[in-house]
Amino acid sequence: MNESKDRTSAVETFLRELQQTICAELEKVDEAGRFACDSWERPGGGGGESRILKNGNVFEQAGVGFSHVFGDSMPPSATKSRPDLAGRAFTAMGVSLVLHPHNPHVPTTHANFRFFSTTPDDAAPVWWFGGGFDLTPFYPVHEDVVHWHRTARAACEPFGETLYPRYKAWCDEYFYLKHRGETRGVGGLFFDDLNEPGFKQSFAFTRAIADAFLPAYLPVVVARKDTQYGKREREFQLYRRGRYVEFNLIYDRGTLFGLQSGGRTESILMSLPPRVRWEYNWTPAQDSPEARLYTDYLKPRDWLQD
Repeated sequence: MNESKDRTSAVETFLRELQQTICAELEKVDEAGRFACDSWERPGGGGGESRILKNGNVFEQAGVGFSHVFGDSMPPSATKSRPDLAGRAFTAMGVSLVLHPHNPHVPTTHANFRFFSTTPDDAAPVWWFGGGFDLTPFYPVHEDVVHWHRTARAACEPFGETLYPRYKAWCDEYFYLKHRGETRGVGGLFFDDLNEPGFKQSFAFTRAIADAFLPAYLPVVVARKDTQYGKREREFQLYRRGRYVEFNLIYDRGTLFGLQSGGRTESILMSLPPRVRWEYNWTPAQDSPEARLYTDYLKPRDWLQD
């Protein structure tokens, strides 16, 4: 039991520090915006802290949330691949972020790092890590996408050469809008149910991927944040944000877990963009920059083959 508590304490310390570091670095690159902190408690057990930056120089809205919740029964979304754990007491904690920039040339991004632990009857605790990050550009620049994936691969390589291609493929599969027949963006990494290497190695891998997020994303922000744009680009950005909403509300396991576990709705839905639009049966003009997003980027691809 003490070992379980020590593990939980170590992961919580890491996640709280991760939230603090990410928020501090985002404030630096934004220059004007500051995160407002909103602490909350969950009636069923636990709580968290949501940090929101609104209407900065770079970010229209940025949300970085920490949560640590516990209860008597695992929600269905958390036991989909482990039905034997349904109904067990659980502890879940994580940091989740979604960043929506003003400039359509700066990609939207999402990252999540989480830890679950549950105690079956008359057995040792069952635990696992999950997480990753993905990039959603509207006007992609090839070198940015390559940088993103190179950084992801470099973070994985110390733990084995097979992990990047495995978790890259899982990301492409997970962030796929089946009803649209397209990926949400250009992918990244996604892993879940990670416990086979043991706690020490699994925790080290999760930390390595989390530590790679800012080096993967911030250079792209700095390179594109001052790119000129007009109404056309802004309207396309708002239209594509609609895909983000569709994915989060239809498919996202984190959203489902938060709602099923009785989490705080405002914090769960802080990932949604502040402005968005839909348009019936819209198609981009042939050979336009908007069309190239669909033809060249919204499908699984080996970005590092060159």
